[in-house]
Amino acid sequence: MSEKEKDMHDSKPSSTELTREADGDDLLGSTKPLVSQKIPPGVDRRKFLMRSAVGGAAAIMTGKTLLAADRTSEAVRSMPVIRPLSSGLYVHMAPKGPIITTADEFYKVGPGPSSSHTIGPMRITYDFYQRCTKLPADKLAKATALRVNLFGSLSATGKGHGTERATLAGLIGMEPATVDPLFLDGLRDKPDQSFKVKLGDKEIPVTLKDVIYDAPKGEFHHQNTMVCHLLAGSEDVYSLEYYSVGGGFIEWKGYEPPKKNAPKYPYETMKELRAHADNNKLSIGQVMLANEMAVSGKSEEEVNAFIDKIINAMVATVKSGLTMPEDGILPGPIKLHSKAATVYKRAMDDENLADRGVGLLSACAIAASEENARGHLVITAPTGGSAGVMPSLVYALIEGRKVPREKIREGMLAALGVGYLCKHHATLAAAEGGCQAEIGVASAMAAALVATARGAESRIVENAAESALEHHLGLTCDPVAGYVQVPCIERCAFGAVKAWTAYAIASNEIANRHRVGLDETIQALAQTAKDMNSKYKETSEAGLALSVTLC
Repeated sequence: MSEKEKDMHDSKPSSTELTREADGDDLLGSTKPLVSQKIPPGVDRRKFLMRSAVGGAAAIMTGKTLLAADRTSEAVRSMPVIRPLSSGLYVHMAPKGPIITTADEFYKVGPGPSSSHTIGPMRITYDFYQRCTKLPADKLAKATALRVNLFGSLSATGKGHGTERATLAGLIGMEPATVDPLFLDGLRDKPDQSFKVKLGDKEIPVTLKDVIYDAPKGEFHHQNTMVCHLLAGSEDVYSLEYYSVGGGFIEWKGYEPPKKNAPKYPYETMKELRAHADNNKLSIGQVMLANEMAVSGKSEEEVNAFIDKIINAMVATVKSGLTMPEDGILPGPIKLHSKAATVYKRAMDDENLADRGVGLLSACAIAASEENARGHLVITAPTGGSAGVMPSLVYALIEGRKVPREKIREGMLAALGVGYLCKHHATLAAAEGGCQAEIGVASAMAAALVATARGAESRIVENAAESALEHHLGLTCDPVAGYVQVPCIERCAFGAVKAWTAYAIASNEIANRHRVGLDETIQALAQTAKDMNSKYKETSEAGLALSVTLC
């Protein structure tokens, strides 16, 4: 029996349900049964109604009966994939082949507070520095200066993210995973420092003044665009346009993805991923492990070692955040007090176990997110702004539920499958899609993590991830004063709690009655990102960023 036939068999309605579904005895006497009235989010109404009607009519002519939910599913499945975001960038081009992203590309260690505004720019300028060192000697002999121009969201909110400090750090040869956050703090406290970049036989001085906050609005290939220049006077010796496309991923003009091995279980949708798991009697995490080994060429031990490194780093960020002074104040003009330790201690005193659990999970998410706000090292899962969600669930499963390490690894791999699909078909960047692309994706990944770690079958893993993402759709990014603090820190706590709630619902409902798939919800994420007003895409031009007045 095929996957589709199995789904139809599992959800076969009773005769009573069929009678209620029909609009009268004569199915051709009314158009209502032919058209599902519920239009899924992110889908063009007119096109959807036409496709739903055609599907219903075809079913009747062939003697079949389709419930409204089935017609909805069929109509959405037939809609074209939406790729409306960045212009001409590989990250959003129609994919030709299966997903081949790898764990070490996705889970990245780097300084907060933002993967797209801190880690991405540092990776970009480090890449540019490396390219400059390889230029011909005659070109380097002409060079007199280095300059970086920031555009779009990088220009609009970069000051609040410390983008200029991260940019300068990469330019002088530092990388996100190994940079000392204290160095970045030193740049903030002493902004007039000068450094020398050795290129060829000369040393070129650079300071924060060489990072220019340029036009926040314009026609850019991506809302996080930056152009790096090696100058001879005012003329370019060499320059390159880059894009920080979310989650610490970067591209540049003319970018072509690296060649990789083929995955063992190729997939482009959750439906395909789940089919591989079910047909081979594997979990989604086990399918992802096999693909990781095939694409990267690493052994199982090497993959597990990397995942363990990320797990340990996530636990460390939570523990570090919980040990910070209760009266500490986070950097920036908001003067926001740290509260992770306070929430944790008060939750521990709660007599009600359920309330205590919610409080502790929230405290852990706040702890990791406050570490991000301090500019300390965090893990992109999928981004820096959402760096409190996954670590809080990892910490809860390890320290609270005492789940075996191998099940946590399996959950981390299943979470990657969800994150890859969101990156592949929508976006991870708040500058493109609002906070739904950060917290929403993080919550979906965390729900898949929990479901897998608790031994759930593939349908429940998908249902949990779908619910978590669905209930973040439309979430805007409106950071007050451009700092990843309000509403970002508490938002990580809500993302974590929603992830656990999504798992709780998915594991207790009748799984095959869940009517919305993850693929359709990711499509809605992409459409919502396309339609969202740019004021709500990490520009700090609306929402809380406008209504909150700092004294």
